[in-house]
Amino acid sequence: MESYVGLIAMGLVLGALGTLIGAGGGFVLMPVLLLMYPHTSPETLTCISLAVVFFNALSGSWAYARMRRIDYKSGLLFAAAAVPGAVLGALSTAYIPRHIFDAVSGVMMIAAAAYLLFQTIEHGKASREKNKPHIAGDEVATSETAHQVSCNLRLGVELSLFVGYVSSLLGIGGGIIHVPILVRVLKFPVHIATATSHFILAIMALAGTIVHIVSGSFTHGGIHRTIGLSIGVLLGAQVGAMLSARVKGMLIIRGLAIALACVGLQLLLAIF
Repeated sequence: MESYVGLIAMGLVLGALGTLIGAGGGFVLMPVLLLMYPHTSPETLTCISLAVVFFNALSGSWAYARMRRIDYKSGLLFAAAAVPGAVLGALSTAYIPRHIFDAVSGVMMIAAAAYLLFQTIEHGKASREKNKPHIAGDEVATSETAHQVSCNLRLGVELSLFVGYVSSLLGIGGGIIHVPILVRVLKFPVHIATATSHFILAIMALAGTIVHIVSGSFTHGGIHRTIGLSIGVLLGAQVGAMLSARVKGMLIIRGLAIALACVGLQLLLAIF
């Protein structure tokens, strides 16, 4: 059985990285779990990852709330759309063979990395589309500046439903998909996107975790690993939120892409 010290240290790193980029750390934790425990069922690893992602997102959201970076109006709406997808995704995991699960996870990470690396980030205020339903929130004031956030309501809801399903199915939490969507498609400023994504992620990961608990996916080893990792991410999330104020948005996205490509390739190489 792994020591709590090692699990806490791993959680600390994952919590800081996940909060920094708004992805909750699940995109790194899940591949690590898949590589460390090649004979464990996908549903067991998924429930561990989602539970840890919840605690990371909860801690990170608290930190971002104090910085006033979260767009609560769009965040609550998108979370409401993502929860049904998260529940369905958690129920679907048990029906996927382990080798297929690993392959799908690796391919999705590499595809997301390629998308981020070969697209140009638009800076400044979010662009507005006319004659389409929008939700426009109040200005989200941060310690640096204020941003007027607006986005396509219908598109955001549809994409959030998809994100909820895929992220819960694969145990990656969803931030790894939601942040690019908020930035690239819905035109959120990067730092507002990472904070709002964390808020959505906390609600979505909690829903997926509850489904796994009710279905009995947690084992004794799963509970032990979840406790150790969760202690680490609760601390690491605070560190990541503080670092986010000192890191440029472009660097956050590029760092996210590089990390995705590395873990995706490693996961695929382990299969073959």
